[in-house]
Amino acid sequence: MTRFKSICWTALPLLLAAPGLAQAETQPGDPPVPEQSVGQPPEVDPVFDPDAEAPVRFSSDRLEYDRNTEIVTAIGDVFMSREGYRLRADRVVWERNTGEVRAEGNVRVTSPEGDNVYGDSVVLDDELRDGAIENLLLVLENGGRLAAERAVRVNEVTTLERAAYTACPVVDDNGCPREPTWQITAVRVIHDPNRQRITYQGATLNLFGIPIIGLPGLSHPDRQTGGGSGLLIPDIRLNGTNGLELALPYYWRIAPNQDATFTPHVFTNAYPMAEAEFRHLIDQGAYQVRGYLTYGNRGSLTVPGAEDPGLRAYIEGNGRFQLDPHWSVTGSARWVSDRTFLRRYDISLDTRLRSVVQAERIDSDSYINIAGWAFQGLRATDIGGQQPFALPAIDARWRMIEPTTGGRVELQANSLNILRTEGQDTQRAFASARYEHRSLTPFGQELTLTGFLRGDIYHANETLLTTNPLYRGSEGFHGRFIAAAAVDLKWPFIGQFLGGTHRFTPRVQLVASPDTENLDIPNEDARAVDLEDSNLFALNRFPGYDRWEDGVRITYGADWVIDLPGAQIRSNIGQSYRLGSRAELFPDGTGLADRFSDIVGRTSVQVGRNIQFTHRFRVDKDDLTLRRNEIDAVVGSNETYISAGYLRLDRDIDASLEDLQDREEIRVGGRLAFARYWSVFGSAVVDLTDRDEDPLSQADGFDPVRHRIGISYDDDCIEVGVTWRRDYETTGDVRRGNTFLIRVALRNIGR
Repeated sequence: MTRFKSICWTALPLLLAAPGLAQAETQPGDPPVPEQSVGQPPEVDPVFDPDAEAPVRFSSDRLEYDRNTEIVTAIGDVFMSREGYRLRADRVVWERNTGEVRAEGNVRVTSPEGDNVYGDSVVLDDELRDGAIENLLLVLENGGRLAAERAVRVNEVTTLERAAYTACPVVDDNGCPREPTWQITAVRVIHDPNRQRITYQGATLNLFGIPIIGLPGLSHPDRQTGGGSGLLIPDIRLNGTNGLELALPYYWRIAPNQDATFTPHVFTNAYPMAEAEFRHLIDQGAYQVRGYLTYGNRGSLTVPGAEDPGLRAYIEGNGRFQLDPHWSVTGSARWVSDRTFLRRYDISLDTRLRSVVQAERIDSDSYINIAGWAFQGLRATDIGGQQPFALPAIDARWRMIEPTTGGRVELQANSLNILRTEGQDTQRAFASARYEHRSLTPFGQELTLTGFLRGDIYHANETLLTTNPLYRGSEGFHGRFIAAAAVDLKWPFIGQFLGGTHRFTPRVQLVASPDTENLDIPNEDARAVDLEDSNLFALNRFPGYDRWEDGVRITYGADWVIDLPGAQIRSNIGQSYRLGSRAELFPDGTGLADRFSDIVGRTSVQVGRNIQFTHRFRVDKDDLTLRRNEIDAVVGSNETYISAGYLRLDRDIDASLEDLQDREEIRVGGRLAFARYWSVFGSAVVDLTDRDEDPLSQADGFDPVRHRIGISYDDDCIEVGVTWRRDYETTGDVRRGNTFLIRVALRNIGR
């Protein structure tokens, strides 16, 4: 509708004024225009002063001027263009006495954006502002079409009579007329630019040629200034916990740079819930805040059937602000009143909420991060008073090139303050320096030399409140010095074999680090250890900073890459050997407890764009048992595909020694396209863990977690889908059961 106004009531007055200021352009070979039919060009009207307006290109087969009636007529293939707008018509008439301008016969106006307006005739008044168009057809660049029997503009208000809008094709592949998949018809459509709103009278939504629902009082912003306030499309759901849900959002445009949405949710099996969202754009960045509030019974995760009535709420927000080319501030916050609220109202499946505010400075050779973190655990085993607050957490890094050898030097300073309301408090600070030099030997080997130094200071109090003794450390202040040196050698071999290019790269690494104090140091960030291909050659195979792998070890392995026509195979495998016999920190089951580590590797296969396969594994060095077996595969195109994933951790680690517990699960999903626009889709997650693998697991070895099955119709102008989802877990007041979702989306139609 906005483009209709822009084309018809702004472009046409500029174009149709052309007879008053432009001369006809005769094409080569055209016969001369007789002087008696053309006469002298009329005087230029001051309204169309060419010094004040952009020039107009104009051409026609013949141009006539009648001195007696003061009528200028352009006849035959009339063409006008101005400021990107183009007009074509069979005939254009300008009556100078009345000021009326008429474009007649196959009128077509094209805007700079590529939109086209068609009509039998266009009539404008003497001010070239008000007028009418007969048999209007507006074809938008994005594919939408607006048709009306008549369009009239009076005092800047545009009225379309018997109008219809659709974003769907109106012809088939053979060029024959077809009924659009959907269209909105109306007896009258009114656009009032003063109210910045488009209003429909007698509107009806038609699907597949059938009137589906009346839309009384339908209106929406004309988007001249980015949209306006009004009701949005309602959301309807049905599930076994809340029953039937109806959500009716209201959009409030506060200013060009800020808006809000208020959404009441009404349920048949629960109290109503209010939702609000606020968004704000400023010169330095943007932020948004969303919240939910209701009253209800909060179910207990530990006591079946226990309920605690009261207010229930959830709030989240995030934002980013660029203070200057180097400094930026980002933040996100999440808080919920109880542990089952998010799942009960289908907001999120997260079991831990994180909040952070951080300032960052980034340039080509340095990085500084100052942050504060807070966590909220939603699992039954999470103890509220032991959730950590990290404030502040500071990390600074600088890198430079050592001028003598050409090696790279990286300096790092880090500090962390962890507080708990009912648990251990820990403070940490360290500074480190790392030197790395890469070179090529005369034999084509890649040699990397690494040196590393770090000094730590730790402080801990209330250590007895940490249940796992291995994580406590000792009370008070403790220091630690870390040093390490490493030599890493890669020797690539490249050649042709069996129709493909092979790159085989053996790799050997030697790492030496003196005995390092670990047990007196609190362990906050290195609690889940597992050997895999990504950390096999790391200088420290503990995650985080609080634990350090000392001693002397040799790590060896190989990479193999095969490039075939239309396919690629990448594989690696490796193992490490510890030279010393000193007792280590790694528990049994991590793959690193003995002098020989387990064998780890990964294989990935890519065949064209339709087959992707990845396998990660860890094999027990003693009996070749698979301790980690992870498979991800996708076969098919975007329209038809099947995906599958399998994960099994069989580490047999005591829960009191390690945070990462054994687990086994399988995931499948897929989509099958049929007919032309139809497809069926589905996915499922099954927990295969039993109590032998994880004593805390409630699964029995084959326990579905959730699945969904649906069918959808998706063409170039409409998307319709029906989905059935079933959750199999009951947690607090979140019951296992079914959820049905119906989705209807009309393309190229906005708020």
